[in-house]
Amino acid sequence: MMDHTLLPALPLPAVERDGVYRAILTRRDTRGEFLPDPIADATLSRLLIAAHHAPSVGYMQPWSFVVVRSPEVRGRVHAAFRKAHAEAALMFPEDKRDFYSGLKLEGIMEAPVNICVTCDRERAGPVVIGRTHIPTMDVFSSVCAVQNLWLAARAEGLGIGWVSIFDNEVVRQALNIPEAIVPVAYLCLGKVAGYHRRPELEEAGWRPRLPLDELIHFDQWRGADSESGLLERLRADQAAVGVGTFIGDMER
Repeated sequence: MMDHTLLPALPLPAVERDGVYRAILTRRDTRGEFLPDPIADATLSRLLIAAHHAPSVGYMQPWSFVVVRSPEVRGRVHAAFRKAHAEAALMFPEDKRDFYSGLKLEGIMEAPVNICVTCDRERAGPVVIGRTHIPTMDVFSSVCAVQNLWLAARAEGLGIGWVSIFDNEVVRQALNIPEAIVPVAYLCLGKVAGYHRRPELEEAGWRPRLPLDELIHFDQWRGADSESGLLERLRADQAAVGVGTFIGDMER
């Protein structure tokens, strides 16, 4: 007989709640700051548990995880990155090409562990609860696993870098991934010397953080501004995030 007893719907203790927000706000896309230290199996197990407990539409759990430690295999993936990186540089306006080429955009060989998160689009069968009208919900669910893994890594004091500049088919071949399986994210994982105070591309001047209050709509797109109190609070909280005081200012 199934146990339908519900867990109490209570807020986390303040210190635990603050830790969740701190992980979210200080998570960074790590590029070239990886240390060569190995990742203990116990730590890697916790990260994969976190990823596997991500939400998934229809409880399809479409993800699998290819853990890559072999220098030879990582070398093949790195070669695919170098080729795509050179091609990508030519896609930017001339005044940005040198800037782009100078950015460190991966840590494939430096990070001791690489993880490819995949999506099996056939795992739950042809008809899935919640995917009947939005077919890509399985891919979106796999991205939730990526986010869980990333936040867990931050909680462990580790860095993750998402590498997306290469031909997915080359990665598929390098990792011997079956044709029916979709590579969703190729991640570099390792210990880091530290975290940037702001996202690296923001620090480098590539793009600024967009104002959150300009991204909120009420009742409909570009609806009337009827929530001035919320917008005011959003601006104050976002400003506190910018100077690093948001967690300390949170209401208890």
